[in-house]
Amino acid sequence: MERPYTLPRIASLDKPLRLAVLISGGGSGLEALLNHQEIPRLHATKLIISDNSNAKGLDYGVKKNINTKAIPLPEIPDKIEQRILHESLVHAELIKSEIELIVLSGYMRILTHSFVTKWKGRIINIHPSLLPNFPGANAHRDAINAGVKLSGCTVHLVDSGVDTGRILEQIEVEVSPGETIQTLQNKIKKIEHKLYPRVIDSLSEGLYHSKS
Repeated sequence: MERPYTLPRIASLDKPLRLAVLISGGGSGLEALLNHQEIPRLHATKLIISDNSNAKGLDYGVKKNINTKAIPLPEIPDKIEQRILHESLVHAELIKSEIELIVLSGYMRILTHSFVTKWKGRIINIHPSLLPNFPGANAHRDAINAGVKLSGCTVHLVDSGVDTGRILEQIEVEVSPGETIQTLQNKIKKIEHKLYPRVIDSLSEGLYHSKS
């Protein structure tokens, strides 16, 4: 049986929630969050981590003088040992920076049960579908192939499954006739950039605590 979610503390302007954002690529969601944080919020990004040393999104952190780390997978042959060691390096940086909430933003690695257990309730993710429909890495393709008229995005707490954690918020968009994977991705990405910061605001205010 999985342990319950332990949500982060309720924050204040003088003591904002300390965020780490984990990315793998261009970091457009990270950029949207950092822009949102340009005025005082109940949360502040204190650490940015990527598993990809060449991730363009790392530049956003560098420009804003945020602690920014590339932590690629260790070059060892045993894949299980590699995964465990990599997560231990990430975990160490999170502890060092006194992180209170992990924000997955285009982070392309599936976290192990052991890692999630340590942080359960303090890891959130955004997924480009209306979960529980179309989990996994090909949500846009799957939505188009299924012929649905509505898709969207979901912010959820992370558990040990793949996109199975408790849903916090969702926004719908119409899937137009002739929609392609690229056009649907672009459409949903725009609403992701609005929804994710808003949910982090609400989480920092404690609005989800009564349901934890």
